[in-house]
Amino acid sequence: MTRKSRRLVLISACGAVLALAVGLILSAMSGSIVFFRSPTEVAQQGVAPGTRFRLGGLVKEGSLRRGPDQTVDFAVTDTNATVQVSYKGLLPDLFREGQGVVTEGMLEPGGYFRADTVLAKHDESYMPREVADALKAQGRWQEGAGKEGAGKAGGKDAGQTPGAGAGPTATANDKTLGPRSER
Repeated sequence: MTRKSRRLVLISACGAVLALAVGLILSAMSGSIVFFRSPTEVAQQGVAPGTRFRLGGLVKEGSLRRGPDQTVDFAVTDTNATVQVSYKGLLPDLFREGQGVVTEGMLEPGGYFRADTVLAKHDESYMPREVADALKAQGRWQEGAGKEGAGKAGGKDAGQTPGAGAGPTATANDKTLGPRSER
């Protein structure tokens, strides 16, 4: 075998190993990819039962029903279509009717969505990016809604949670010493 043919075999073998590695990575990741859908997309596209996805919209006014054993039923709407949601567990503190929500779970054969995760908006002006995009696409976006840029952090709570980090911290204005500062 000549040097040229050995080099060609080596490059071919490395390419095959790289292709196999990429294929295995993509195969492993395909099970963890979860797509976002609005209630209108669920109604129009006829999502197959057992399909896992994120459902986002607004919690429909008057739809919240609490059952035994922390079971909660509510409806998610984008003003065009509504999907009934069933969730078992504790809801986020900021969850309420008329507010933005993103749920993750799967569509059941009965046509309702069984959520295993519920994410609520984090302040008065936040709207999840996917929900805002879906409302804009339908022409139902209201200016002033989602002042934070439809999911972008900014303003006073960009990366900060009020009360986060117990104990005093050093600031430029008051010269307060932090917990590990020498006194």
